Amino acid sequence: MIDMANLPFTLDQMKVLGILLGVLVLLVWGRWRYDLVAFAALVAAVIIGAVPKSDAFAGFGHPATMIIALVLIVSHGLSSSGAVDFIARHLTSAGRSVPIHIAVMSSVGGLLSGIMNNVGALALLMPVDISAARKAKRSPAWTLMPLSFATILGGLVTLIGTPPNIIISTYREKELGEPFGMFDFTPVGIVCAAVGIAFVALIGWRLIPSSAGRADTGGDTFKLNDYIAELTVGEASDFAGMQLVDAEKAADKSEVKILNVIQEHGYINKRAGWTRIVEGDILIVEAAAEHLDDFVAEHKLGYVDKDHQREKLQGADLDLVEAVVRPGSRVEGRSSNSLSLFDNHGIWLVGIQREGRNLQKRVRRESMAVGDVLLLLGPKERTRSFIEDMGIVPLAERGLEVKNTNKALLAAALFAAAIAASSFGFLYLPIALALVCVLYTLFGIVPLKELYETIEWPVVVLIASLIPIGAALESSGASKVLAQSIVDVSQGLPPWAVLTIIMALTMTLSDVLNNTATALVAAPISVEVARSLGVSPDPFLMAVAVAASCAFLTPIGHKNNTLIMGPGGYRFGDYWRMGLPLEIIVVAVGVPMILLVWPL
Repeated sequence: MIDMANLPFTLDQMKVLGILLGVLVLLVWGRWRYDLVAFAALVAAVIIGAVPKSDAFAGFGHPATMIIALVLIVSHGLSSSGAVDFIARHLTSAGRSVPIHIAVMSSVGGLLSGIMNNVGALALLMPVDISAARKAKRSPAWTLMPLSFATILGGLVTLIGTPPNIIISTYREKELGEPFGMFDFTPVGIVCAAVGIAFVALIGWRLIPSSAGRADTGGDTFKLNDYIAELTVGEASDFAGMQLVDAEKAADKSEVKILNVIQEHGYINKRAGWTRIVEGDILIVEAAAEHLDDFVAEHKLGYVDKDHQREKLQGADLDLVEAVVRPGSRVEGRSSNSLSLFDNHGIWLVGIQREGRNLQKRVRRESMAVGDVLLLLGPKERTRSFIEDMGIVPLAERGLEVKNTNKALLAAALFAAAIAASSFGFLYLPIALALVCVLYTLFGIVPLKELYETIEWPVVVLIASLIPIGAALESSGASKVLAQSIVDVSQGLPPWAVLTIIMALTMTLSDVLNNTATALVAAPISVEVARSLGVSPDPFLMAVAVAASCAFLTPIGHKNNTLIMGPGGYRFGDYWRMGLPLEIIVVAVGVPMILLVWPL
């Protein structure tokens, strides 16, 4: 029989730690979406008594949750007004060298990330960066990862730049009676961002594997990564009646690979090369987008299944568009069939490019994931509307111009006024941001129908669900026990060394977890460590804020890294080559700056 008296944790502490451990395991596993994991954990915590039922939904009314939701609306307003897109487009040039291009794009990305959601900043700049790569006839793999890292670093500079800063600020208010201000993060953040951006522009991009993006930087043309596409064989196609082996030879000449053929009775065995392809068969092919379009035209193949659907679009101005699935988009986790793309939107999902593996399912049945590059076919206006409605990112110049400069200037002015009012103590930050959202709606900067669509609800649910669990970690005394364990292990080390350990541990955790979850878990532990050492909690909280955002080793640590995986053609193991030295640099620069600005 277990002697509870000899255990290092009480029963309540074990309940909270058990829930947190389950959350960590499930988030790393990645089978279920993070918001579902967090909400299920909250429900379980209430059922077993780890979280009081009175506090179950306190996180949904927490200031941190509201600020993050409001920042997302303000970010959308700044981008939709056209000001950000105008600035970005006029600062790019295909004629620049790679280091200069990275330095310019990364600086713009860093600046934008300081005042808006960093995922939104990357989504705005990514099409511009890819367009510049195409014009320069080089792979975007050299520049997308530096851009992603720069937008992450830029979020360190202000309170609203990244969710961990908001969480740390509100936690400080709870513990010490006063939150961090809008620009309290700036001295440390701006130095870390500047040094980090200089590294990725001068040295870091050279560490990206040459195999990334299947790039051939010395070639004459830039080739897109391969798509898995689904094509139909019509009556007029020369493939009708052709043996599979001959069809494969014809496809090879067009740089297209036939992966499988679906006939009425099922898949053709690839070894049965003598089998004849007939009208109505479906070809599953792998091809680059520009080759795919030529291949379809040359062999009179189709993108659609039904003749009456083809007739509906006969003579229409069709557009073949690439777009990437961003975190929180409405297509994430859904298939073309479940969305009824043709019936509801009049467009087709022609192909999906998912780097690192071939899609074995029929394209229309494949669930779309963050980072997938979609090849969409449809009338221009419909594809454009679909991209905007679904929150996915077109991977080409969008041709947008600032048609109403007054709205762009008005959006920027309202936001600047709100930040100033908050910084000087005239308005509480959530109220200032809420006022901006109201004014953006009244002035038509953010249409009312888009107001709720701009909020990434999975992020809101994640934060709101984990806040009560984080509070239980502290109220149960579990954070104090964990903090004491860290202090005991680092016995004899000076406080600055313990601060470095906390920063390194938080950064490591953030590489495999959502940065928001990392901040919520690490904040109470860091404060308890500081109290055990008898020093100020501020440098420890600042260290957690910086470290929680700096996830550069994997594509899953930060949503920006996930977003560029498909368009950049990166593998999971490509990130650490530039990410590891960058994380070391952030720690080496961040710790002295934190101690200088926030003394122990």
